[in-house]
Amino acid sequence: MKIGIVGSGFSGAVIARELALNGFDVEVFEVRDHIAGNCFTKRDSETNILKHCYGPHIFHTSDLDIWNYINQFDKFFAFTNRVKAISSNKIYSLPINLFTINSFFNKTFSPNEAKEFIREISCTSIENPISFEDQALKFIGKELYEAFFKEYTIKQWGLNPKELPANILKRLPVRFNYDDNYYTSKYQGIPENGYTHVIKKILDHPKIKINLNSKFTRGMNNEFDHVFTSAPLDSWFNFDYGRLSYRTLKFKDEIYEGDYQGNPVINYCDFSVQWTRICEHKHFSPWEKHTKTIITKEYSYACKPNDIPYYPVRLIKDKKILNKYFDAAKKEKKVTFVGRLGTYRYLDMHIAIKEALQAADQFLKK
Repeated sequence: MKIGIVGSGFSGAVIARELALNGFDVEVFEVRDHIAGNCFTKRDSETNILKHCYGPHIFHTSDLDIWNYINQFDKFFAFTNRVKAISSNKIYSLPINLFTINSFFNKTFSPNEAKEFIREISCTSIENPISFEDQALKFIGKELYEAFFKEYTIKQWGLNPKELPANILKRLPVRFNYDDNYYTSKYQGIPENGYTHVIKKILDHPKIKINLNSKFTRGMNNEFDHVFTSAPLDSWFNFDYGRLSYRTLKFKDEIYEGDYQGNPVINYCDFSVQWTRICEHKHFSPWEKHTKTIITKEYSYACKPNDIPYYPVRLIKDKKILNKYFDAAKKEKKVTFVGRLGTYRYLDMHIAIKEALQAADQFLKK
């Protein structure tokens, strides 16, 4: 049997490998000029720093099987993501923790005192939050919401927080201790040689053929016994029911001597700054030493037809269109939709890998 894979990010690469290991001939189609999708990393030619080209990627999971799987392909150095945020020209720690609360309100609360204080300033009258704003007001109160989330969210999503669903905020923690680890996952790390190296190793099999700069169209699926696609779901159907909403990102790189900001990621919460955050890439590889530094300013925009989609918005109007695409997808024969864009969901890397392994396993069982 001959298998077609659309996209060479983690979803496509993992499925390609699993099927190749089981004797299938696999052909991967990648529209870009490189493998690894949005996880793509490469050495900057001037600084020799390993750059996260499409935004920072920190691998984290509490699933030991997934952690063991990814560690087959490179050595992962332990890495703790400690995000900082600038609001009204002051710098704080994210996610919101006891240090953030005490710094913001100029207090010395104990954990219990901070819990009681946040309870007092929160809008407890909001019983069932519907919007992002409702959830934030119920969660942390007006002051912290406006300082860290309101304007940042408008820059990030291009929408008023009143228009966004509450579940976007629900996965962001508030801690009443001094833990500033952005993630709670048991295993966290970054590959020594970058994610492109990892994906290349995953795809390194004699039964896998890779086609770069190659757009896969729906009519081509007749050449294969089965196709797994991680391309945008609506594009597969030629946008017959309309375009789903995505956000895209634009990046501006700058090179400096020494250390620019002393941290991998700093969020800029205010409208006074156009970018949403600055990433300083050498801090993602602290085991390396560099005299220069490269930073990336990140800007968020509504995705236009010729832009690269990064993550789905999933507004109410999108869900109506999405259901039509889901119905159409169910009727497709010999096609499986995978990954963030193929399923129109936000997926972390570890979830994308786990679902790819499950998709391959289900296919092999059938």
